[in-house]
Order: sequence, then C-alpha cells, then structure tokens
Amino acid sequence: MFGSQGFLVLTLLAGAVAGQDAITATGTNFTLSADGMSYLFHVDTSSGDLLSDHFGGPATEFTPPATILPYGWHETQGNLRREFPDIGHYDSRLPAIHIEHADGDTVSALRYQSHDIVQGKPSLPGLPATYGGAGNVTTLIVQLYDNVSDVSAALSYSIFPKYNAVARSFSITNNGSNDIRIERAASFSTDFPNVDLEMIEPHGDWSHEFNTVRRKVDYGETTFRSTEGYASHVHNPFFALVSPTTTESTGEAWGFNLVWTGSFQATAERFSNGYVRVLLGLNSLHTSIKVQPGKSFQSPEAVAVYSSKGIGGVSRSFHDLYRNHLSRSKFTHETRPILLNSWEGLGFNINQTSLVKLAGEAEELAIELFVNDDGWFGVEYPRNNDSLGLGDWTPNPAKFPDGLRPYVDQVNNFSVLNSSTSLQFGIWVEPEMVNPNSTLYREHPDWVLHAGKHQRTLTRNQLVLNVGLPEVQDFIISTVSRVLDSANIQYVKWDNNRGMHELSRPSDDYTYILGLYRVIDNLTTRYPNVLWEGCASGGGRFDAGLLYYWPQHWTSDNTDAANRLTIQMGTSFVYPPSAMGCHISAIPNGLTKRNISIEYRGHVAMMCGSFGLELNPEELKPEEASAVPAIIAEAHRVNPIVISGDFYRLAHPDSSNWPGVQFVSEDGSQSVVFAFQQMYVVKPAPPPLRLQGLDAKARYSNNLDNATYSGATYMNGGLNIAWPRADYQSKLIWLQKQ
Repeated sequence: MFGSQGFLVLTLLAGAVAGQDAITATGTNFTLSADGMSYLFHVDTSSGDLLSDHFGGPATEFTPPATILPYGWHETQGNLRREFPDIGHYDSRLPAIHIEHADGDTVSALRYQSHDIVQGKPSLPGLPATYGGAGNVTTLIVQLYDNVSDVSAALSYSIFPKYNAVARSFSITNNGSNDIRIERAASFSTDFPNVDLEMIEPHGDWSHEFNTVRRKVDYGETTFRSTEGYASHVHNPFFALVSPTTTESTGEAWGFNLVWTGSFQATAERFSNGYVRVLLGLNSLHTSIKVQPGKSFQSPEAVAVYSSKGIGGVSRSFHDLYRNHLSRSKFTHETRPILLNSWEGLGFNINQTSLVKLAGEAEELAIELFVNDDGWFGVEYPRNNDSLGLGDWTPNPAKFPDGLRPYVDQVNNFSVLNSSTSLQFGIWVEPEMVNPNSTLYREHPDWVLHAGKHQRTLTRNQLVLNVGLPEVQDFIISTVSRVLDSANIQYVKWDNNRGMHELSRPSDDYTYILGLYRVIDNLTTRYPNVLWEGCASGGGRFDAGLLYYWPQHWTSDNTDAANRLTIQMGTSFVYPPSAMGCHISAIPNGLTKRNISIEYRGHVAMMCGSFGLELNPEELKPEEASAVPAIIAEAHRVNPIVISGDFYRLAHPDSSNWPGVQFVSEDGSQSVVFAFQQMYVVKPAPPPLRLQGLDAKARYSNNLDNATYSGATYMNGGLNIAWPRADYQSKLIWLQKQ
C-alpha cells in the first residue's frame, strides 16, 4: 500500500515464537514477532530517515499516518514520528542523538544504509545487557551513515517474543580523522501518536526508595533524571506509560528500563501536534564523551515491555526476562541462605570475640550465613567509626590479631541447627570509596574524583575513588581478591555510601561506570561461587546494570516493616522480588521508633529472595525469640516460590489499609498470599482480597478457613479476612491446587 515510500517494516506479531520466524524479511520490509506486541517503523526513502509507526498490541498491517498541515515553523521531520531523531531538519523536539562533529557542527544526517538479521543476541562490549541464543531472541541491526560528517551508526533491536520485550542500543563510529563528542545519547527513542498517556515514575530518597507517582503526560516535557553519578535513591532508570484507565491488572501499559548504573535521564515529550516522544538514556549533563578517529561509542541498553494486562503484566515480563536473560549469577535461580548481619546488632563495636559469640547465637536460630559488616579493617587508621580506614582493606590487628582465616574458621566450625552443614561466612566491603584518614588516601590523593583545585566535598566522611582510572580498577580487583583468598568467604556485601559530587569533566561518570563494570565482571568471573549482594546505602544503585553481575541487592536501609512494604512493592514494578534483600530488625525500629510484631516483620522480609535477621539475638524479647524458629521454617518454605514464581500486587499500601501480594509457583501448583492490616479501624469493613494468577477452573485448598474453592472464586469473590483489633497485623495464606 505504501510501496512508493519504501517502508522498512518491523512488526512484532501476536502468537509468534522466537527462532527463524521471529524476523522475516522481504526486500526492505521486515516483520519481527512477539506473543502479544507489535512494533512497527519504516524508512522514508526520500530522506533515509527512520519513522515510527506503532508500538503496542498486535497490529499486522500499516495504516496511513495522521495528516498534519506542513505550514508554520514545523515542516517535514518536525511533524513526523521519528525513530532515531538527531539535531536539525525542522525537528525542535529533544533528540535521541546529539553529536558535536570534528568541525564543531552539531547537525547530523544519519540515513539508512543497510540491515542485518542475527539469530540470538550479540553482547555489548564492556557493558551489561540482556542475553539469549537462537530460539529465545532475534536481533535486527540497522546501519545508518552521515555522508557529511563521516560518522556511522548501528541500531540494534533485539526481540524477546516470550516476554513482549524489545531491547535497544546503538553505537556511533567516528570514521573521520579528528575527534567527535557525544553530547546526548538516548538508548530508547520512539514517537507515540496523539494518545492520552500517564507516566508512573519512581521517586524517593535514602530509606524512602521507590515510592511512585502517577501523572499526566501533558504538553511539554514530563521528565526526571539522576545526576548523582549513579541510578540513585531519588530516581531509578525505570518508568511506565499507561492509558488513563489502566490499573494493576487491566489496560495498556509500557515499561522502560535502562540497563545502566550511572546518571540517566527519562523523558516523555508531548509536542504541539500531540505526538509523544519517549527517550531513555544517559543524562546529557554527564556525557560530552570523546570518540577518537576509528573508535566507537556504545550506548547502554534499554529494555521496553508492552502489556495489555496492566502494570502487573509489565512487571512480570520484566521479572521473567531479567531472571532468565539478564542476571547471569549461578545463584539467580537458587534459594538463598538465611543470614544474620552484624551491623544493627553490634555496629562498629566488633572484634573476633564478640563476632564469634554472635555467630554462636546465629547457630542456635538455624541461621545459615553469618555476615560481618563494617568495622573489620584498617591498621594505621582502624575503622572504629565512619571517618577512618576506608580504602585500607587489611584486617585490624587489634580486632583480629591473627587475620581473617582463624576467625572465619571458628565461624565455619558452627553448624546450622539440626544439620551437619557448616555456618557460612560473609563480609562487607566498600571498595569504591576512601576516607581522607586512610593510608590509601595519604599515598594516592590523586586517585579520587575531584575537579582541579576545587574543594573536595565529603559525604559520610568519604570521597569517591575514580574507578575510571585503570590503576584504581586494578587496585580494587587485587585488594578484593586478596580478601577473598585470605579465608573461606562465601558472600560479599558490596556497599557504596555516597554519590559523585565533583567531576573534572562531564564524561567522567560514563568512564567510571565502564571501569566499575570491568572490575565487577573480573571479580564475579574469578569467584563464581561467591554470593554477591549489591548495596548503596540501601537502594541507591538497585539497577538492571548491576543485576547482570549480582543476583541480589539490599533494597533499603529502612527496615521498618510498614515502610519496607511500600518500598518493596515499588521496587517490584520492574525488578524481581527474587533479587531483593530484606531482614528482620529489632524494635523499636531505629528510624521510625515503631513497634511492629515480629510476625509482620517476618512476613515482609519473606517477600524477598534474600531473607535474614539484622539484630542481636540475645536482645530479643522472649516472645520474639520463641517465634523465630517458626518464622525461619516458613521462610524456607516460601523462598523457592519467591525465587521462581510469578508475583502479583493485590493491593498497594498507598491506596489501601489492607495491602496484599501474592506469589504463584512456577508450575502453578501452589500459591502464597501475604495479607496485611496497617491500622485497625472500626469502619469501614476490610474489602475482600481478590487473588490473581490462578486457574479459574481448578480448585485450591487454603489454610485461612481450611476450605476449598475454585480459582474463579478466589479471583472474583476474593478472601474475606477477619483481622484482630490491632495495628500492623499480617497473615500468610497458602493455597494448594487440588
């Protein structure tokens, strides 16, 4: 119908499977197929520009674009839906790519040259990315060229049909004889037509991570970004676009996530014609990346998911995709050991004697992993508080006179209760940071991020090592390796407790993150049997880039169970609960001073893949101590479903006094429901808790009223729960398919 325009057509068709049929090509017409999504764009042969046509539910045919009068200030490209917009050509909207060329010009003219189809998915050099072989994913690579500037681009589209997901990235190659600079780089860019959309975005701060706000995408820019050098607590490189009527389980939803740990920017820009341009990529304040002649710039990858089954459908697609085609750790699909962390129980007040005593108490509670947190290192500057020793990763001889090995051997000599399995040992490190009061800083003050002679700003009494420097990377690799080789260490908590506040040049953040990936790739490859957990004062770097290397992250430093319920639900919008860590801490809570029952605290912590305790067991109240064995036994039973099951948000604490979540096992034979009452109220009555993800025709028994009902009854009628007359109550309900 539009043969004269020479369409390049990318169509993701419903019901198709990956493999040879995922992408078919007839001339320059392309069809890419997913189970419930279509993504279409074409080449305008008069200009060579790529134009967007459709991203959403299945659409197997093209329809003519809306007619927009070309008069006024915005002609041609200014009124078109562009797939990879650059600077110039009447288009005054934000670009996906902005290059300062060798002659100082910033206008580009990248035009279609050729394409290639690859079964499977090529890796991105030096970057984390989704992966998969033939049968799981197919990749289209579109080559573009700018004849004026002698710059080429390669756009990569990888389709995961099973997950209704498309992963996009691009590279820019400098074919000229002088340097160019990348000033803006959005890994995902597409233009929606004039449709009503709302954005759901994360926001927060330390101990307040991943709260969400929903707002209309109106004329102008709806945007957020991180300029912290990392993903940050304040925002996260994820957002969703939804129709105004979309709910958790119904309606259209699109999710976008950047596989990147550094600064980023997300934007939905509605233009005067109503079109909405979606951009997700690097923060332009932290780019200006030099590309030398013959070299290439590689953008991070961005992943987009479409669902016709609400926001929950987007979440479950991301969860499954990331567990099967992003996180590469051997522990990703394994149940996690129940741990006791020393921090909230002992803080910096530790030595070999006190820690071995704590490990002995852990043994009596059936703990499987004992974690030695901060305070164990430093010789000239012993780590007795957070102003000393960071960067000097040698055991403090006053605390550990014989080093780590004899101490760790003592811990390993304990066994897990009622078994012959040795108690495992884990350790805390923060290798990217340094205190000015340290041997490392005294010897290498030039190794920290700083801007010339400007004052070096301290946060938590520390500075950031410039991990973009090869010598710093090698130092971290050798230092952490030496620690791991010194004793039987089976778990590492890798912390990071401040952002980047002084960069010598904007591109330092990009260089730093590439260096960090080199470090972590080296260490996780060298020590594949170590369970690595990411942490950045809680959730400051809970991102898909690090999830590629590490199977789990500490979700927040806020261990108040009521707050954690909101934080964990928000994080689950994109990241799987199997990747989250949560612990039971002491009451009154250190932050909120709230007293919540140990059962409620336990149920919230069980919702995460990594469950444990963060307290001193001998300080537990008698009724708490007596409840712990049953809670740990329940956590063991729940963990396999959390690791591999489907997750449903039944009711959110922001909108209900009776929030709830549900996991359904991978084979569908079991389901576990976590139900909560935040505050006791006389009226109104609690609403029925309607379940999801069950077989409507099957029957399921439950341990709430010891009855059996059909899946349809659970999902449409719901469970009516009798709540005690008390605040912060919880119930764990098991369903067994008959």
